[in-house]
Amino acid sequence: MSTHTVLGREVRMPVRIRLAHAFMATYAVPAAAAQQLVDYSGLRLLRLPGGRAMCTLVFVDYVDGDLGPYNEFGVSFMVRHHTAGGGTGLGDLAALANGKAGVLIHRLPVDGDFTLAAGRGIWGFPKELADFVVDHGEGTRSGTLHQNGQLIADLTVRPGLPTPSRRNTASSFDAYSHIEGVTRCTRWQMQPSGLRTRFGGADLTLGDHVIAEELRAIGLPRRAVMASAVSRLAMTFEDATVV
Repeated sequence: MSTHTVLGREVRMPVRIRLAHAFMATYAVPAAAAQQLVDYSGLRLLRLPGGRAMCTLVFVDYVDGDLGPYNEFGVSFMVRHHTAGGGTGLGDLAALANGKAGVLIHRLPVDGDFTLAAGRGIWGFPKELADFVVDHGEGTRSGTLHQNGQLIADLTVRPGLPTPSRRNTASSFDAYSHIEGVTRCTRWQMQPSGLRTRFGGADLTLGDHVIAEELRAIGLPRRAVMASAVSRLAMTFEDATVV
């Protein structure tokens, strides 16, 4: 079991999140533009029919975990695993269906100094400080994110119907990160409870911040493919390895 020192405090691996709340919206974006955005990582996006790729925007409230309480906003893309071959459209669909794809964390604003230092130092996650106003209530979920007075995103999610309990089981996948010229891979396990999902169901307003401009530039559509919310989420993060 490894140990990391972050701001004078020991963090033992794996890091455990005992309770978090989350809501998210997933969009189908033009794959060519999105690939150009994430070329820095050396990873290849999963390509869906119609030349699309999957981009997810997510708000997470970490209530009880080894890094303390904090809020987080993520911009992520589904990617081919770094050990996979060149891939085909059918192969990408199969990887998505059987859980053998990965997720690239492209942007990750947070509102805590300790989680920022831990995230960047242990896993290479691109964390940066921002300001959050978030409602993880039982009905409609909403989150507004600003940085230096500029609006990044204002997202409202109507989560829809409960997902059958057999789907609310633990799942593991690889999360990819890239900072300072290094791409890393982290094994990430999630155990959701109270998952609700629907087609569409998201209202998004983008601001004038550089993150918002990135999303516009890749052709983020007005309508989400799917919106989801998780009332209780447990997670485990293992050590990162350099790809």
